[in-house]
Amino acid sequence: MPAALDVEEPRALALDAADPLSACRDAFLIPPHGTGEQAYFCGNSLGLQPRAARAALDAELDQWATRAVEGHFEGMQPWLDVQDELQRMLAPIVGAAPADVVVMNALSVNLQLLLSSFYRPHGARRVILIEQGTFPSDRHVAVSHLAWHGLGEDALIEVAPDAHGLFATAAFAEAFARQGDRIALALLPGVQYRNGQVFDIAALTELAHRHGAMVCFDLAHAVGNVPLRLADWNVDCAAWCSYKYLNGGPGAPGGVFVHARHAQRPRLAGWWGHAQATRFQMAAEFVPEQGARGWQLSNPPILAMAPLHASLAPFASIGMPALRARALRLTGYLDELLRTHAANIIEILTPGDESRRGCQLSLRVRAGREAGRSLFAHLIAHGVIGDWREPDVIRLAPVPLYNRHTDCLRALRAILDWTRGARG
Repeated sequence: MPAALDVEEPRALALDAADPLSACRDAFLIPPHGTGEQAYFCGNSLGLQPRAARAALDAELDQWATRAVEGHFEGMQPWLDVQDELQRMLAPIVGAAPADVVVMNALSVNLQLLLSSFYRPHGARRVILIEQGTFPSDRHVAVSHLAWHGLGEDALIEVAPDAHGLFATAAFAEAFARQGDRIALALLPGVQYRNGQVFDIAALTELAHRHGAMVCFDLAHAVGNVPLRLADWNVDCAAWCSYKYLNGGPGAPGGVFVHARHAQRPRLAGWWGHAQATRFQMAAEFVPEQGARGWQLSNPPILAMAPLHASLAPFASIGMPALRARALRLTGYLDELLRTHAANIIEILTPGDESRRGCQLSLRVRAGREAGRSLFAHLIAHGVIGDWREPDVIRLAPVPLYNRHTDCLRALRAILDWTRGARG
């Protein structure tokens, strides 16, 4: 270890020892690396497995084995009522009433369903607004809805970032000032996937509404990461995945928020969106279930939802304020280490203002893309697991439920080791 880092190891160990939430890590399975463990910074892509997930899944398999179809109506957690507990646990994470959220489908499917309700072009108001460089599937969703209504990409506004690659609320305000009477819906992220910037959801919602537009948020990188108050912020609708910060497992069912004032809004209807009280009367008329449940189409995937009962439990017991506070400490420490010891190697693309970022730091190697690929391969080989996003971004996300200050120091040491190897 370089002499400049001599003081960092005892400091990192002391920070972990003093952190009241350090023990949360014990509730997760940390992948191995050699004779030790990985320093896993990829919870912004796939969260780690809660130790309790296997038992939750086994319980549902036992229910299926011993009760078969009667599992819908009997047992500790009848499948017919599977949403009840999940709604109660999700509601405080996104800042909503339980009735306003539901677990269903996957993220892009849910965005398609929400836009079928909330993107209703009429007259001159036909445009969808997104940020330039949005996650590709979000752009696919927007463009496909334009095409569905016979419109081309000239009805898509893409707001550009500034010279630093960040998105100013003022830039969206300018777009609305110029073309607000044409914008039907804004589809925006809670946290931008490539640069890790937290968007001002409250301000953007107010801005869209002031100009007569609906707003839908993709919260894939925000849910379980940053505090959300969707109901108070008057957000029209939102969707998210559950396999990142919520640790629901690969391909876990996502979630949807629909503001209570939109409960009667037209939607694509399906079997499980019908009111539960009369669903099995098999009437021809569709009577929607109350709240967000009315946007369901099909039976919930019980086995896929089982791990969510385990993965959401820490959020219920710890609470988002405490998790956010620990996330700020961890990401702030990693930011400090990189700026102090690797500023000549690494450019941090994520805002330095902690209120404008979540767990994730997006990094670019100053020597260029090929050097970046080399560093990324070095990190993986040494058990420091982040991810790569084209064209040249390495993402590292210290997650408060299982990362440590010593993980952050390990990432810095691996970067400096690579630098010495590249130069030598």
